[in-house]
Amino acid sequence: MSQGIVSHDLVDVEFKEIIYELRPCLDLNGQAVDGLHNAWIFLNNPKQYNSYTTAAVKEVILAFRKASNDRSVSTVVFTAVGDKAFCTGGNTKEYAEYYSGRPLEYKQYMRLFNDMITSILMCDKPVICRVNGMRIAGGQEIGMACDFAVASDLAVFGQAGPRHGSAPDGGSTDFLHLFVGIERAMQSCTLCEMWSAYEAKTIGLITEAVPVLKVGDKFVRNPLLVTDRWLDDSGAPVYGARKHGDDLKAGKEMLAGGTVDLTPLDDYVNSLCTKLLYLMPDCVNKTLNSLRKKKLEHWDRNQQTNRDWLALNMMTEAKAGFRAFNEGPKGNREVDFIKLRKMLSEGHAWDDELLNAILPR
Repeated sequence: MSQGIVSHDLVDVEFKEIIYELRPCLDLNGQAVDGLHNAWIFLNNPKQYNSYTTAAVKEVILAFRKASNDRSVSTVVFTAVGDKAFCTGGNTKEYAEYYSGRPLEYKQYMRLFNDMITSILMCDKPVICRVNGMRIAGGQEIGMACDFAVASDLAVFGQAGPRHGSAPDGGSTDFLHLFVGIERAMQSCTLCEMWSAYEAKTIGLITEAVPVLKVGDKFVRNPLLVTDRWLDDSGAPVYGARKHGDDLKAGKEMLAGGTVDLTPLDDYVNSLCTKLLYLMPDCVNKTLNSLRKKKLEHWDRNQQTNRDWLALNMMTEAKAGFRAFNEGPKGNREVDFIKLRKMLSEGHAWDDELLNAILPR
């Protein structure tokens, strides 16, 4: 029998839809450690805001399995290419042009999606979500499956499901209340209103928000936001709220004149990886697994029935919502909600006549 180390990977894979990199661990002096790595997994679809296709979902599953099994890996960093988006969820073009009206096909797809979430939750290494931009819809869900999140302070966080024909049942209805409480989870999941990175930090959704806009030779906080505590009209403290009027105009000018440089974000992520390096690996894994149980209690209870519903929804609201987003003109990518509600109140069937009546023109 061979005396070599046994491989526990299911398959050998050449990644094409994502990027998988091994980067050296850094010691307390910032020096590379020979033979120890952090695995960096990048979504690589920046032209479509790093939305994940079916093919990419498969590779993410295999990437997490690979990183989990790699004895040299200390920490996994889950991120994406570019500075606009970590992930905006599933690929709407693929949803609209292939999965709409095909519930059995979408049910197969959702098995893959569920396996992607589970692959993160079951990873034997700590997982850091490096939020390099928007983390929205399914991107929010895969991000919350991670153990830590460190964000560019230009990032925004939120859901889009009820606005575009779905429900955030790929993890947000299971996880979000654990981070921010039930009331804020209700607000986010139904109203689809975005949180800034500073709001996300304040309410406990992420570990840190890091300034990445360089103006001249200095990094400045997101100029579109109020980044000091102040009181709104009701007297409640606000942090990270969007500026208005002339202040917003000036902020946009500063943003346009600056350069986005993610080096400080990387520095913070690397420092967190280094902190994790100087801990007992099995004790860290046991601690993570004990804490992950809180997510898994909800995820394991709901993932299959949610999958069933999301598949059937491809015959009605998802079919309309994804087509509206994919086919509608810029600035008008939502169905006519009033007309939809009126037609349904009159007992109209979900047929082509209804669909054509509510799609944007």
